Amino acid sequence: MPRPKKPANPFRYFHSSPEVIRLVVMMYVRFPLSLRNVEELLFERGIDLCHETVRLWRNRFGPMFAADIRRQRVSRMRGFRHWKWHVDEVYVKINGEMHYLWRAVDHEGEVCPPSAPMAQI
Repeated sequence: MPRPKKPANPFRYFHSSPEVIRLVVMMYVRFPLSLRNVEELLFERGIDLCHETVRLWRNRFGPMFAADIRRQRVSRMRGFRHWKWHVDEVYVKINGEMHYLWRAVDHEGEVCPPSAPMAQI
């Protein structure tokens, strides 16, 4: 029986360590910093890279890191007994026409993504 293939390492073609890449992406995403601000902060810590590298890593690894964080958060919260959702609703008048807007929000204030199953709401 053939061995199942391991998923390819997404960092295999990069010369920087995965820890540095994760630090760079999380600094840019977590804090309100520009690409050049992240570049300067890392330079002060002895890591010399270009702001274009920060942009490339953010575009390439940002969605992967976000999916990991979201998956871990949901798996931790599944065992939480008080997992609750509520719907924020509002009517807004735009150009004289009434519009109904809504969103699903969990007990921590996180907005439910539109692709989430409606059964959880």
